[in-house]
Amino acid sequence: MFDLIIRRGRLSDGTLSDIAIHDGKIAALGQVAGAAKCEWDLAGRYWLSAGWIDSHVHCYPKSPIYHDEADRIGVDTGVTTVVDAGSTGADDIDDFYQLTRSADTRVYALLNIARSGILTQNELADMARIDGPAVRAAVQRLPGFILGLKARISSSVVEKNGIQPLERAKTMQQENGRLPLMVHIGNNPPNLDDIANLLTSGDIITHCFNGKPNRILTPEGELRASITRALQRGVRLDVGHGSASFSFAVAQAAIAQGILPHTISSDIYCRNRLHGPVYTLAHVMSKFLNIGMTLPQVIDCVTCHAADGLRLKGKGRLLPGEDADLTLFAVEQGSCLFSDSDGQTLSGATQLVPVAAVVGGQVFVTNEGKKRNDFSV
Repeated sequence: MFDLIIRRGRLSDGTLSDIAIHDGKIAALGQVAGAAKCEWDLAGRYWLSAGWIDSHVHCYPKSPIYHDEADRIGVDTGVTTVVDAGSTGADDIDDFYQLTRSADTRVYALLNIARSGILTQNELADMARIDGPAVRAAVQRLPGFILGLKARISSSVVEKNGIQPLERAKTMQQENGRLPLMVHIGNNPPNLDDIANLLTSGDIITHCFNGKPNRILTPEGELRASITRALQRGVRLDVGHGSASFSFAVAQAAIAQGILPHTISSDIYCRNRLHGPVYTLAHVMSKFLNIGMTLPQVIDCVTCHAADGLRLKGKGRLLPGEDADLTLFAVEQGSCLFSDSDGQTLSGATQLVPVAAVVGGQVFVTNEGKKRNDFSV
C-alpha cells in the first residue's frame, strides 16, 4: 500500500497524471493502480510539478542585514527547497546548519567566500576576510549542506579591491572540487566584462536581469559579447530578483531575443517578502509568465534546471525513485499588477497560486490551499 496517491494532477505540459508516494520517494507515475493510506483526486483542477527550488534566498535568522525563516519562504509558499546564497561564511555556517535541522523545508547553503558572511554590505572590502583554509574546512565539515560558494562582486561589496575577490573565489573553487560558484553582479567597478571573462562552465551569474549600468545588455539592447562567450562556455544565468536587482525592461528585451534564465530565484528575505517587490517565489515566477516565458519553461527553472545547476541529487524531476518533493498549484487568470526592483509596473493576467507542498512525502497545505478545502492530510 502506498502512503499517498495524488490522482489526475495536471503537469506543466497540460497532461494529467497520477503520482504515488511511499517511504518518502516517488513510487509510481501515470495511471497508478492500487490503494493508499491517503488519496487526493485533483481532477485536473490543480497543477503538479517536482518541488520548487528557490536557489537564491537569505534565511539565516541571525544575519543583521538579510534574514528570514526558512519555512516562511519555503513550505508556507509551496517551495520545498531553499538555498541560502551567502548569508553565512565559515564563521557562522555551523550555527546556520544546526538551526535549519528543525525546518520542514529542505535548506542548503552557498558559502560566502568572506568568513564573516554578510555582517556588513562590504564583506569583500577586506581581503583578509577571504580565508581559503577556513572555506576548505567548512566544506569538509558540511559536504551535504554546502552546495557551492557565493561571491558578491559589485562596487559596494568589494570597494577598492575590484576583481581580486573573484580571482580568489575561483582559486578556492578549484581547491574544493569545482563546487558551483554563484557570482552576484551589480554596480561597477569591477566591470561586468572583467567578471564574465573569469567565469567557467557551471558558474552562475545571479541578478542577471538587473537594470544597473553594469548589466548584461548593451545600451543598444544587445547581449554583451562577454556574456555571449560566457554562456557558450556553460555559464548559467540566475534571476535573483531581490529588492534592487530585477528590471522588467531588461528581462523583456533579453527574453524577446531568446536569452532565458537558467534558474528563477527570488533573493527573498523578510523585508522584500513583507513589503515587496518579491513577496514569494510564486510571485516572481508569475512575472515571467507575463513577460514571455511559457509555463513549462518557468517550472523547469525552479525544478530540473535548479537541481542540475546546484548538483542536487534526487530532486527536480518527477521520476520513480526520486525524493517525494512536490508542489501543487493553481494557474489563475485575472488582472494583476506586478512591480520590478526599479519601481516600474506591469499589468498581467496570469498568476501561480501554490496550494500545497510535499517534502519527503510529508504534506504541507498552504494558507491558500486551506481556504479551498480540497486537501485532507
